[in-house]
Amino acid sequence: MDYGFGNVRSVAKALARSGLVPDVTADPAAVARADAVVLPGVGNFADAAAGLRAKGLDRAIQDAIAASRPYLGLCLGLQLLFEESDEHGVTPGWGLLPGRVERFADRGCDGEPLRVPHIGWNRVRFRGEHPMLQDLPEEDCYYFVHSYRAVPSGEGHVVGEADYGGPLAAAVASERIFAVQFHPEKSQGAGKRVLDAFAAWVGRCR
Repeated sequence: MDYGFGNVRSVAKALARSGLVPDVTADPAAVARADAVVLPGVGNFADAAAGLRAKGLDRAIQDAIAASRPYLGLCLGLQLLFEESDEHGVTPGWGLLPGRVERFADRGCDGEPLRVPHIGWNRVRFRGEHPMLQDLPEEDCYYFVHSYRAVPSGEGHVVGEADYGGPLAAAVASERIFAVQFHPEKSQGAGKRVLDAFAAWVGRCR
């Protein structure tokens, strides 16, 4: 999805290295024809939500998910799945997963000052059951850049957890959704393993 947010071209190149044939598009009709949808994003939640809505892409993505086509969300592509965000005022999300998006606190659970944004490599531990997880190691290190984090309602949709001032939902999932807060396209070999797993999942769903 090319909606003006994020390093779309580098994500497309990374997907191609994993054997997929990405169609970089802002056309809802192209989304309707796609085997799967990838939504990357860098920037703020409110502007991204508005940009997708203006192009009719928010509805096209949700229709694709409802039609059981795999969805991979990266960074903002994870956050938009939730009910709302408090970035630049309260903005509604898609409500596909329960919970909200909040800014990191100034201090961690241990009371120590927390550097925001969270930038750099962090270890993610995966758990639960999802088609993507059968092709991923139980834990790996990935590259993060973000000031806001998803706070799911309950733990049922959290399939990957990191630690940054306390537990961080680094990956969330439902039946046809897999989304990560980190950037696979910047995460070298570990990131390629995520995109390889996505390519394998898409192949099994065709």
